[in-house]
Amino acid sequence: MKRSVWKRFVSVGLIGIMTAGLLAGCGGGGDSQTGAGGDTQAAGGSGSSGGGGGVTLTAPGTYPIVEGGDLELSMLILSMPNVEDFATNDFSLFMEEKTGIKMEFVTGGRDDMTQKQTMLFAGGDYPDIIFGTGGDIAKYGVGEGIFIPLDDYLTEDIVPNYLKLMENYGLDMTREVDGKIYSLATMNECYHCNYGRKMWVNTYYLDQIGCEIPTTTEEFKDVCQKFLEFKPDGIAVMGCEKGWFSRMQDWIMGAYTLVPNASATLGSRDFVLADTSDGSVLCVATTDEYKEGLKFINELYEMGAIYDGSFSQTAEVGKTVINQPDEPVLFFTDGTISDMIDSESNNELYRHYAPMAPIEGPDGTRIAWSSASGGVSSGGVMITDTCENVEAALRWVDFFYSEFADLYSQYGSDEGTDWVLAPEGKVGLNDEPALYEVLNAWSSEPQNHDWQDVGIRVAPANYRLGQAVEEGVDPYATEGLEKLLYDASVELYAPYAGNTTLQNFIELKVSEQEKTDIGTIPTEIEKVIAERSTAFMMGTQDIDAEWDDYLAELEAAGLPQLLEFYQMAYDRSQGK
Repeated sequence: MKRSVWKRFVSVGLIGIMTAGLLAGCGGGGDSQTGAGGDTQAAGGSGSSGGGGGVTLTAPGTYPIVEGGDLELSMLILSMPNVEDFATNDFSLFMEEKTGIKMEFVTGGRDDMTQKQTMLFAGGDYPDIIFGTGGDIAKYGVGEGIFIPLDDYLTEDIVPNYLKLMENYGLDMTREVDGKIYSLATMNECYHCNYGRKMWVNTYYLDQIGCEIPTTTEEFKDVCQKFLEFKPDGIAVMGCEKGWFSRMQDWIMGAYTLVPNASATLGSRDFVLADTSDGSVLCVATTDEYKEGLKFINELYEMGAIYDGSFSQTAEVGKTVINQPDEPVLFFTDGTISDMIDSESNNELYRHYAPMAPIEGPDGTRIAWSSASGGVSSGGVMITDTCENVEAALRWVDFFYSEFADLYSQYGSDEGTDWVLAPEGKVGLNDEPALYEVLNAWSSEPQNHDWQDVGIRVAPANYRLGQAVEEGVDPYATEGLEKLLYDASVELYAPYAGNTTLQNFIELKVSEQEKTDIGTIPTEIEKVIAERSTAFMMGTQDIDAEWDDYLAELEAAGLPQLLEFYQMAYDRSQGK
């Protein structure tokens, strides 16, 4: 660790505090506040108050946060294969030295995090901080009080960086139905993430079979057929059921209708979205357009174009398939090529793939999925009722909301080695003078230097677009990834994002009672849609003969009640 970097960041933090002092106070802002465990502390104390946990905090805006470095807190955080060990990770150790707070990490994987959280909360033995893993705030905050209200802690002394950043969005977006705030927001205004549903095509194979990148469903089917004739043991189309925008069926459906992501409100893949033309809600999986899309996917499956594993495999399994020595895959879906192929270790294969625009359906439909929220949402960080020093925990978290803290967590804490600020003569993705240049490029390979994409991202649009890009950068070099994704989004996906009045829901605030009333209906609807849609796509059920029975099954599972629930929540979000 570079001691000079640490001292420099302390100075930056102090300047930030002075700037934040110009802001109006937020939250309760009274003379005193009660922390978890019943400890009363002076709001924004000068260091004489321990704030709970039997430790003394330093003056607001200074580091370390705890005198003597003898405070231990625990955190639930997502584990990923490319981060070896949070306990010994260089960035974790940097944060421990900087703040004087030792963190115990409790981890869960992408596929089992929801189950792990449920078990932890049910057992009563859960961490102090829930960090970047999401959580059912209506249940565990408003309902059960496991997540504590943060209103009284949202002061300039405790979270100045957060308050300054949230000026652009407003704290009200994080208020729950009871009017209280239980979480800090996460913000990743990532342009390419707003168009994350992407398809990648092996142009090396297209050259071999004499085809251009397809632009319609018929051209797509024709290219698949020619590829299978050229490489009979190959995989024309592959997706993954679990991964980041990796479901191939959702991308293909853009030629027929818009398929939403999993519900940000209920966590289920219930296919409910809003029609902005009249303010109604609908389940797109019951529409004629969705039916026609399933028929087309079945055509591809019957001709042997779609890999069976696409309907069940994880992204890690899909990555293994794509990287086989015989290079078997023509088309695959994922939000970024780097999830599936490492540009350093397998650059030749990496260069074979190009992003492609959505394809046009028989009636001219050509839709690119786009995010309605822009990447800002509540649920980034929650503090639980086991935390004995809420002020210290929030001051620790507030570091992540400082101007360039994302560089530290994403790429490492050594300025000059991992990144530099304001690189001379360089421009960002937006062609404005660059704010920073990354020297330690992102990699999907295991490492123990930084946190990569886990935890929370605090990356406003100007920051994301301010990353330096070398003039004429090779988009297929490791350092060209952001440019590759940005250009693909601007040129291939943004033009087709407004081609529908259907829209993914933003996060809808509901009460625990409302969620209790809807019960298991969302899960049942998800199950019916998943099982029946897969059967229709794979041809194990005849879609024309079974469609009415499928609709009846959805109705019996409670779809009308689910639509009423969403309509109520959506109308409330629109001020109706």
